[in-house]
Amino acid sequence: MIDIDTQLERIKRGMAELIDEAELRKKIARGAPLRVKAGFDPTAPDLHLGHTVLIHKLRHFQELGHTVIFLIGDFTGQIGDPSGRSETRPPLTPEQILDNAETYKKQVFKILDPEKTEVDFNSRWMNAFSAADFVRLASRYTVARMLERDDFEKRYRDGRPIAIHEFLYPLVQGYDSVALRADVELGGTDQKFNLLMGRTLQSQYGQEPQCILTVPILEGLDGVKKMSKSLGNYVGIDEPPSDMFGKIMSVSDELMWRYYELISARSLEDIADMKRRVQAGEAHPKAVKEDLAHEITARYHGEDKAAEARQGFNAVFAGGGVPDDAPEHACAQGEDSTPPVFLEAAGLVKSRGEAKRLIKEGALSVDGARCDDAMAPLAPGSYVVKLGKKRFLRLTVTG
Repeated sequence: MIDIDTQLERIKRGMAELIDEAELRKKIARGAPLRVKAGFDPTAPDLHLGHTVLIHKLRHFQELGHTVIFLIGDFTGQIGDPSGRSETRPPLTPEQILDNAETYKKQVFKILDPEKTEVDFNSRWMNAFSAADFVRLASRYTVARMLERDDFEKRYRDGRPIAIHEFLYPLVQGYDSVALRADVELGGTDQKFNLLMGRTLQSQYGQEPQCILTVPILEGLDGVKKMSKSLGNYVGIDEPPSDMFGKIMSVSDELMWRYYELISARSLEDIADMKRRVQAGEAHPKAVKEDLAHEITARYHGEDKAAEARQGFNAVFAGGGVPDDAPEHACAQGEDSTPPVFLEAAGLVKSRGEAKRLIKEGALSVDGARCDDAMAPLAPGSYVVKLGKKRFLRLTVTG
């Protein structure tokens, strides 16, 4: 067995908080593999790099010989968890949950070892709960304690409604730890209240309380708000290699180091040395960021695809070229050669309204010149069209 200090050093890398280290030492010292749980509500079909901070921590536990339980909250997803939000998150339909859960199962094994992972669904035990069972579960916690949760307390203070069913979410998440007899539960810092609920309920059900390990919330590409699909500042782990590489290259030099610490496999010593070399002028931040983008892209798409993405990025953004896989489109002069029409027809935008908005924002260039007139048709000829930083089109306008 790997010694306890070595295990804790690995476990604590990049974490936010551990409750409680002395308890975790005792659990590890027993020598039996720990049951390490993390729950994911399938609220969207795709996982992004923000999710992988937690999943990589699960991988660390696997590499240390422990059992990982990837729990899909198909039951809790129908309740809607407002954690970290000031409003209720809308619940999902059973069909949405099942579809999303299937994609989660495929994506998560890009990081976790499937041979060392238990995948479970909390509907397995929660669907068996009767109304009386729910009442008994609810009796184990008070409204006063529930209102100590930050988002509930704020809404209560502001006079905004809190539905009774929202109190059930942390209770059900806590009971999941009872059902699974979890030794450790992982979650983001915004989940601390729910994770503590698991400790409380396990004690009440006569089990040894689980330890809690929270991980930081990864900032999105803007470097300000948490990575989120709804905010558009995310990097999806199923995105095309070129998009993934380019998005990571767009993060600030300062944010790059946080990404290295939380989602890179490089050692903390290596990261510290890279940071020192950049600060000393011995290494350029762009080159270091390229290494990060290459590592992440290779993890989800393979080394060859990562190398192609790196070469393509440098050809376009460093050399001013056009990517080889840029789409081609032909249209006749006239209305079809006006930017909103050909951008929609070529698939660069979803609607003409989106095209007009982007043009107004100055995102469109034709043959390197900014184009601000959304209604002016292009004359016959061949053009290189660029929309934003990453979308290119080879356009031919016929007479």
